[in-house]
Amino acid sequence: MARKPGSTPQAMRNRAAKTAAAMASPAGVAQAPKKKTSIPQFAREVRAEARKITWTSRKETWITSVMVAIMVTLAALFFWGVDTFLQVGLSFILRLATAG
Repeated sequence: MARKPGSTPQAMRNRAAKTAAAMASPAGVAQAPKKKTSIPQFAREVRAEARKITWTSRKETWITSVMVAIMVTLAALFFWGVDTFLQVGLSFILRLATAG
């Protein structure tokens, strides 16, 4: 299996050292120059990022919705069962306490 570029232990240590150095000094964060962008350039960048979005298909959305409905039903049945068990148990204990 091929390694990703920069995934060697030495490369990871170098990146960690750079990050630690930048976070250690408050000046390291402030040194990054802020780049001013115009409104048209911002709009172009937003459109470019929006083109990268991958939407789920209708089939994937349907399958996911059905799975969520099944899990909600199972969770509701589970909690209903636990609630019923606790209710019966507590009423039994209270009957014993008041009978004596």
